Amino acid sequence: MSRAPYEWLIATRYLRSAHRRGFVSFVALMSVLGLTLGVATLIVVLSVMNGFERELRSRILSVTSHATLAGLDGTLSDWQSIQRQTLRQPGVQAAVPYIEEQAMLANGSRLAGATVRGVLPTEERTATGLAQHVTAGRLEDLQAGRYNTILGSALARELNVRVGDAVVLIAPQGTATPTGVVPRMRRFRVAGIFESGMYEFDRGLALVHLTDAARLFRLGARVTGIRLALQDPWRAPSTVQRIALALGGPGFYVSDWTRNHANFFRSIEITKSMMFVILFMIVAVAAFNIVATLVMIVKEKQTDIAILRTLGAGPPNVLTTFALQGVMIGLAGTLLGAALGTVLADNLQSLVGGLERLLGTQFLDARVYYMSELPAYVEALDVLRVCGVAFVLCALATAYPAWRAARTAPAEALRHD
Repeated sequence: MSRAPYEWLIATRYLRSAHRRGFVSFVALMSVLGLTLGVATLIVVLSVMNGFERELRSRILSVTSHATLAGLDGTLSDWQSIQRQTLRQPGVQAAVPYIEEQAMLANGSRLAGATVRGVLPTEERTATGLAQHVTAGRLEDLQAGRYNTILGSALARELNVRVGDAVVLIAPQGTATPTGVVPRMRRFRVAGIFESGMYEFDRGLALVHLTDAARLFRLGARVTGIRLALQDPWRAPSTVQRIALALGGPGFYVSDWTRNHANFFRSIEITKSMMFVILFMIVAVAAFNIVATLVMIVKEKQTDIAILRTLGAGPPNVLTTFALQGVMIGLAGTLLGAALGTVLADNLQSLVGGLERLLGTQFLDARVYYMSELPAYVEALDVLRVCGVAFVLCALATAYPAWRAARTAPAEALRHD
């Protein structure tokens, strides 16, 4: 059987040294723990940012369309023809008309501004998953001429209404009368409530039937545009532009879900990059603690190094011995940090939930963060990147102590022994 190189045996023995009451081993253990916590913290934070972005995309795609085609003047007149042509385009799963305007909703003295969206209930199910988020009532309760509405849960709470109550919808476009311009108002019955989990929609969206919206906003047979559901929502920007060019006509104003919510994802990417840089400093500090650990080991083992040199060990052998110690400390801290960070990230939601119940508070306000839970998603690429950077730092940190040990002169070290 082949024996392990003596550099490896000496390196592992020095790390287990009990000399001077095991102080060197204790310092080495602290270096491993510091690196472990640094790596684990970085993995958890990056996983939270990944989970937040993933959850945000999922919720946005579940309540909004992948892309829209709107008229350049804000309306489309011959929308039935455009809808038929759009459905024939490759990559399009559904194309539904919609009317969207800003309005004010009132219930007694309670007022709230919101986006009023006119939809065709039977077709709306094919375009978005909003129908699955209706918690009270049904999307089909929106019937032409009945003037029913389905409100977001936060909007309903702000207006203090429930299913069966009435709200007054006030359109900003007024009607000229001898006494002045009077806003157009219509009483709507609350036929349902939806809760998407996205505060932006739950607070600011009210659904009505397309025909009722056209009458209220006096659009006649026109609509605001066509909303599209695509086979590949990740390619929505290029797909909707291709469709608009294929349709020709007077021209369209195109938009997609990535453009409508670009600020969300841009802020997440910037925050993720900044958090990586900031927490990388913690990992760097923990990694360079290895320098102090190895310097103390070299100082303590001056006599041992001199004896090894006199027995025939050359400077490269001594350098390898102490470099292996730093590499083992770095490898142990990195692997333990990766394991700890992955376990914490996978169970973060339950841990945070338990902490919230214990403290009687809520860490995430949906009005600010668009969700009340703390999702986490561990990406293998992030874990590999963090571990790779941490290990490289640890390897670099061993360079000076190992070089210093290799330059130890046997005669100088043994002079006083």
